[in-house]
Amino acid sequence: MADARTLFDTVTTGALTLPNRIVMAPLTRSRADNPDHAPTAMHAEYYAQRASAGLIIAEATQISPQGQGYAFTPGIHSEAQVAGWRAVTDAVHAAGGRIVLQLWHVGRISHPSLQPGGGLPVAPSAVRPAMKAFTPDGFVEIPTPRALDIGEIPGIVEDYRRAAANALAAGFDGVEVHAANGYLIDQFLRDGTNTRTDAYGGSVDNRARFLFEVLDAVVAEAGAGRTGIRLSPLSPSNDAHESDPVGTFSPVIERLNDYGLAYLHMIEGQTRAPHPGFGGDLAALRRLYRGTYMANNSYDRALAIRAVESGHADLIAFGRPFIANPDLVERLRRDAPLAEPDQATFYGGGARGYTDYPALAG
Repeated sequence: MADARTLFDTVTTGALTLPNRIVMAPLTRSRADNPDHAPTAMHAEYYAQRASAGLIIAEATQISPQGQGYAFTPGIHSEAQVAGWRAVTDAVHAAGGRIVLQLWHVGRISHPSLQPGGGLPVAPSAVRPAMKAFTPDGFVEIPTPRALDIGEIPGIVEDYRRAAANALAAGFDGVEVHAANGYLIDQFLRDGTNTRTDAYGGSVDNRARFLFEVLDAVVAEAGAGRTGIRLSPLSPSNDAHESDPVGTFSPVIERLNDYGLAYLHMIEGQTRAPHPGFGGDLAALRRLYRGTYMANNSYDRALAIRAVESGHADLIAFGRPFIANPDLVERLRRDAPLAEPDQATFYGGGARGYTDYPALAG
């Protein structure tokens, strides 16, 4: 009889071999406060401190200037940004870690002050989100976006492909396509944000067209075994609503099986809400995916152990616990208390609340 699997097992998924099943989820920290929107030495220190994670998914990173939606977030579309990220990946690898980059276009969740030439944010359709954007002047109301012309879409797909190439040039072990949380790809998927009547709107197949065009381009560049994807079927994050989540996302998840991806990273339930449990719509969607399944959202140690040992999940992604616990893997292994993060330092600023959280003594 095979040994029971645990949260702390070594696991191989795609082209990645991980020393444990604990993943550092992508966390926007808005520390790229420089004209190049490039990572700095402080980013390298921050990620290297957390290199004991089985895998680090670096913070959401804009694929183009148009893809930016938050102040001081890094990009992966310029030479300076590639060089900054190379210092990060070198530091993580020197500390024994593995790191992939999350590729991000925010779509409508932006503001003209963050857009090239002060233009409107773009989206599948001109549907205004009831949200605020984080700008250099603080949080401000988001305007109604501009609906993308169908002729612009291939250029954005190419931006994703180029970003994947840049990520590999920067030394990342792979990439994750961010198709969750109400950002551009998710906006195309959902009937509450996509009212198009062309080849990218209407039926589920049409609304999923952009996702699979992006995925095809990224996989062609990075390889399926170094590509993951993130979905959030049951979460209306960033005011992105869907009238039939199971009906929309079931065929999407089934089709993902054809790619042989490194993993599917699933936000379970509503972002930042308590975990919904393993039944209902989540169970219906989970059963569809046959590859490596990464679960995320409000996991604690006990729930993570249960999810892995029961076979519900292959990997567990932790977000906020990694902010104040750079040695989260060891704390979970020992069942040690977790430090609490200072929310006032989550976004923007310097080393305080970023690289100054201590590891366990002894």
